[in-house]
Amino acid sequence: MIGESRIVREFVEHGRVEDCPVIDTHGHFGPYQAIYFPRWRPEHVLESMERCGVRWLIMSGHAALVDTSRGNQQIAQVIAEHPDRFLGWWVVNPHYPERVENDLLRFDGLTGFVGFKIHPNQHGVPLNDDRYTPLFEYAHEHELPVLSHTWQGRGMSSFREVADVAERYPGMTLIMGHAGYGDWEESARVARDHERVYLELTAAYSVRGSLEIMIEHAGSRRILFGTDSPWFNPHYGIGCVLSAYMTDEDRRNILYRNAQDLFGLPID
Repeated sequence: MIGESRIVREFVEHGRVEDCPVIDTHGHFGPYQAIYFPRWRPEHVLESMERCGVRWLIMSGHAALVDTSRGNQQIAQVIAEHPDRFLGWWVVNPHYPERVENDLLRFDGLTGFVGFKIHPNQHGVPLNDDRYTPLFEYAHEHELPVLSHTWQGRGMSSFREVADVAERYPGMTLIMGHAGYGDWEESARVARDHERVYLELTAAYSVRGSLEIMIEHAGSRRILFGTDSPWFNPHYGIGCVLSAYMTDEDRRNILYRNAQDLFGLPID
């Protein structure tokens, strides 16, 4: 199916596929401590997006993981400057419950933000901890997506915690950032069994065979493309999807159709 793919052939020849745009659902903005990012500024990110056909990038601020007010405002500014290319995740830090309520009130009047981003592992707060309750109740009531970092293991952000949260808040769309890295079959089955749970591919696509497992157990309609930009170059992530064993219909679902449907994004 790789050798017979027109999408693969065109990407190899031209570096992009005109009728198969890409929506990157997991990006970041700004520098990060102790890491050198040579191309994190918006103009650099846009250049990379143009080269490989990324139509939209949905991002959150690195700074927002510590200071939500400053980091979220940075993303709002980037979106205001490039409203036709960038969208945002509004980051919530569960360590400051008095700020969460204010963050939710501010989100209600924003444009350009599609949902919320949380990072249980970095904040040291399990995904199913009660400190997320105001956020999850809000997302459930308004049928909004939440992108959460997920990873293998027990007790923090694995498929187990995802299943628990998904069952308690069925109106909320829960996107498993990194697809529950390592627990491929179990995470895929959670996505299969819960209508509003999706697998997001950042770093997961780098493990040979992981994509095929996800498609087998969840189907390509439950998978979203993401890169953690600027942590990973989009060409690499797209190449991993193109080199996996799947049909071109699967590739289109993963690279843009699912995100287009979920977020209602226009594609030229």
